[in-house]
Amino acid sequence: MKTKTLRKNKVNVITLGCSKNIFDSEVMMTQLKANNFEVEHESKAEDSEIVIINTCGFIDNAKQESIDTILTYANAKADERVDKVYVTGCLSERYRDELQAEITNVDAFFGTRELPRLLKTLKADYKKELIGERLITTPNHYAYFKIAEGCDRPCSFCAIPLMRGKHVSTPIEELVFNATQLAAQGVKELILIAQDLTYYGLDIYKERKLADLLDQLADVDGIEWIRLHYAFPTGFPMDVLEVMKRRENICNYIDIPLQHITDNMLKSMRRGTTMAKTNKLLEEFRKAMPEMAIRTTLIAGYPGETEEDFEQMEAWVKEMKFDRLGIFTYSHEENTHAFKLEDDVPEDVKHQRANRIMEIQSQISFDLNQEKVGKTFNVLFDRAEGEYFIGRTEFDSPEVDNEVLVPKDQYVRLGDFAKVKINRAEEFDLYGDLV
Repeated sequence: MKTKTLRKNKVNVITLGCSKNIFDSEVMMTQLKANNFEVEHESKAEDSEIVIINTCGFIDNAKQESIDTILTYANAKADERVDKVYVTGCLSERYRDELQAEITNVDAFFGTRELPRLLKTLKADYKKELIGERLITTPNHYAYFKIAEGCDRPCSFCAIPLMRGKHVSTPIEELVFNATQLAAQGVKELILIAQDLTYYGLDIYKERKLADLLDQLADVDGIEWIRLHYAFPTGFPMDVLEVMKRRENICNYIDIPLQHITDNMLKSMRRGTTMAKTNKLLEEFRKAMPEMAIRTTLIAGYPGETEEDFEQMEAWVKEMKFDRLGIFTYSHEENTHAFKLEDDVPEDVKHQRANRIMEIQSQISFDLNQEKVGKTFNVLFDRAEGEYFIGRTEFDSPEVDNEVLVPKDQYVRLGDFAKVKINRAEEFDLYGDLV
């Protein structure tokens, strides 16, 4: 039942999934605003004429969340609480035919590289002069910064190449221009993202150019932190470490998804590496950058993972003492190489194994955080919540890592840096006072 007047040409953009989707939504919102649409991101007002859902299709849980969200807005359209519903992003790219057949109340489905077609459907123009411009949906002082699209890696479990296509790097000069624009808007931290940072440049420059890109981004006035996410371990360009050591505004932080450690699992996963090579890479990281925080991601319950495989991974996690770690349970994805294998680890065992790893990591994180008590860190403050201002050190990325909490009676301005002395630490939170 229609309960309120919908605002004509108002668009509510809903973003699901990873930071790459956030980036894509921000680009889309910029184009819509330039075409005289009123645009909001995940508005609670429920007065938008149009809803665009940017979906995730990575693993089962993400796919289900996307489907549930589409159904919610399809029902809202049936009740005349919204006029038009459009779906874009990874799930739509991968399962368009099935979605169109099953959810008929959606006006149109679009793939990951069909923004011009989506705009045309809305009788809007794709404005090429706006390439690089974005309406930031994160706090104004940090932004996700996509340097490439797609992936050429053959990982057996991953459906991303099916949804995002082959690796395509954005030229350095374009990225530097975009970073300069963001800095002018007040962005202080760039979080570099791609399906694979370490492949950057191979397609257009015929050699890995991540180090050169970092050097040039570090020259942009106003950018005080540059953070690296999603660096593939195989073929990692070691000159990146030299730039990180030399440039003060490149954070001592790297996100490098390793997925597993036993040789038979790595081989079946088609990761192009071994346990010995992985450990050597980590050793080189820590030798070159002793202060570096290393974040990794693992998979529990991949086909054929024995208890012995898992126990080896457990022992390795205890030995490596990663600063940050997350773990997924394996999701059996159609059209991936691993889909040919038997998904033979029961779901409850997958979850038990993931929980065992996170129990180990919680203790590691607690122990590492205790070592920070009494030390002073430069903290970038993201938000205020309850009785605290909440920020992060250079060793922490938003949403996924540790946070620093300072009582509100010690005033700081959000988006500013401040020195904080840590006086207490828990598994994933640090408490401190302004210096």
